[in-house]
Amino acid sequence: MVFGRGRKAKQEQPTEPGDTQETGAEASAGTADGDSAGGAVRGASGPFDVSEIESQDGYVDLGALLIAPREDLQLRLEVEEATQRVVAVTMDLDGSSLQLQAFAAPRSEGLWDEIREQIGQSVGSQGGQVEEIQGSFGTELVAKLPASGSDGSQGYRVARFIGVDGPRWFLRGVLGGDAALDREAAAGLEALFRQIVVIRGENPMPPRDLLQLRLPKDSAAPSPKASPELERPERGPETTQIG
Repeated sequence: MVFGRGRKAKQEQPTEPGDTQETGAEASAGTADGDSAGGAVRGASGPFDVSEIESQDGYVDLGALLIAPREDLQLRLEVEEATQRVVAVTMDLDGSSLQLQAFAAPRSEGLWDEIREQIGQSVGSQGGQVEEIQGSFGTELVAKLPASGSDGSQGYRVARFIGVDGPRWFLRGVLGGDAALDREAAAGLEALFRQIVVIRGENPMPPRDLLQLRLPKDSAAPSPKASPELERPERGPETTQIG
């Protein structure tokens, strides 16, 4: 597994009015302990709250997120240039990507239903289209935004938004590349998404505030098969806001 650090990209994905600037990704699944009902029940299938695992050993520790390493996985941290704050982590696997962020959420309700509506409005305002589909994580969104090819031809950029409401947190991901439209191509990233562990922390936070990500304490993943190296900064995936 390779570890990279990417600069924060310009906003090219759907944006919603709001506070924290990050990648666009949403869909929801609730848990049996009171997570919201925006999608399928999270249950024992993950993603997990830190209280639901026995040990944090064996994960790549990125602060608010614990990532299960694997040999062919590349991780990129997206850094906001103005503040040097880590605002997202992206998994690259087999030519597809999954960008991740975790947010504070209300104790009694989830965020996905509202955010899904906002994304649809934003995509429409940019001349794009959205479609709600049912997937592994409940209600998902496929967004198509107008984009120009390298040869000047006009087409669409496609992203699939998934997300999970957990206990006082919301985890969202945006699938890009073949995984945005091909379920088989997305299988590996979806499996990794289910293994993510979210650390909400006990500090009071307004809903939708980004949970703090950080570089790992050392640049090596805690797995004998995964020895990530810190790469030179690269352009990160496109970013968006939640309102």
